[in-house]
Amino acid sequence: MALRGCLRAGRALLRAAGPPARGVCAAARPPAFGFLFDVDGVLVRGSQPVPAARRAFQRLADGSGRLRVPVVFLTNAGNCLRSDKAQELSRALEMQPPPTTGFPTIEGVILFGEPVRWETSLQLIIDVLLSNGNPGAEPQAVPYPHLPILACNMDLLWMAEAKMPRFGHGTFLLCLEDIYKKVTGRELKYEALIGKPSTVTYRYAEYLIKQQAEKQGWKAPIRHLYAVGDNPMSDVYGANLYNNYLKSAQQNQVRAGGKRNPQAASPQTEDYLELRKDCNSSVESCYSILVCTGVYRHDNGVPSKTEQCTTEAVFHGHRDFCFDPSLVEASYIVQDVNDAVQLAFKKENWS
Repeated sequence: MALRGCLRAGRALLRAAGPPARGVCAAARPPAFGFLFDVDGVLVRGSQPVPAARRAFQRLADGSGRLRVPVVFLTNAGNCLRSDKAQELSRALEMQPPPTTGFPTIEGVILFGEPVRWETSLQLIIDVLLSNGNPGAEPQAVPYPHLPILACNMDLLWMAEAKMPRFGHGTFLLCLEDIYKKVTGRELKYEALIGKPSTVTYRYAEYLIKQQAEKQGWKAPIRHLYAVGDNPMSDVYGANLYNNYLKSAQQNQVRAGGKRNPQAASPQTEDYLELRKDCNSSVESCYSILVCTGVYRHDNGVPSKTEQCTTEAVFHGHRDFCFDPSLVEASYIVQDVNDAVQLAFKKENWS
């Protein structure tokens, strides 16, 4: 159930490119890294592109407009169709339309994104939970455990054209949880929490990165992922959490004599086993890069990581994720996505 929720709600849009360019760099050394790009606050704000985004993708593409490295768009936004999101990104970034991946059908109570009319939606969801899925009948007793719930976006805030962040689906979930507890005296339970910062979402994004590299004929194993985002509590937290998973899996592999046993690496083992039966990963690190064009802002230049930690003392993450200050400390902090791409190219010695 949790994996199927990830496959539909992770919203990782696969940007496919044509055959690699015949330039010296691409032909001589296939890329051993890939990018996971957040969308809102990194590439666009509302309907307007971030100016640095187009410059960044000019660096990522060759002279024919084809990508030189694998790229996945990893966003929690679930308020439109995948095809519509792909067309929106294509127009904003002035690139060829990115195709989207297909996902299985999900059964259950699924919360994708914040609704337009919160009061009505909150009332209807509470009605369904209290009636065990039959809101037309008067319940004799409050069922508990209630119907299974999948939540696919935990972002408390997100960035649009407005100067200040907007309430996200995480705020809607907070209201739903408090109302349910106020009415019933019990905690709302989730079957699964999907999307950033959930680890299974990054596992699937890694799978798409490798799938894209294989499709383009790039033989080098993908060693590093660069997750670029604007929200410390979802983008940075999720990338760091996945980096911890990768390190734990590597240590477990050493202890097992070179044979990886993923069961010691993550509590969501069944999801990973269902996603990829071999569970082998060449990726060694997932670096978190925080940009200052979205939810996270700094008016006096790019702050140090120490400054970032002191400003992120309030935990905006979901109640079911523990607060660890180290998880919201980005590997790197840059001004915008173009700087993020340049940083990754420099680290990879990629021109």
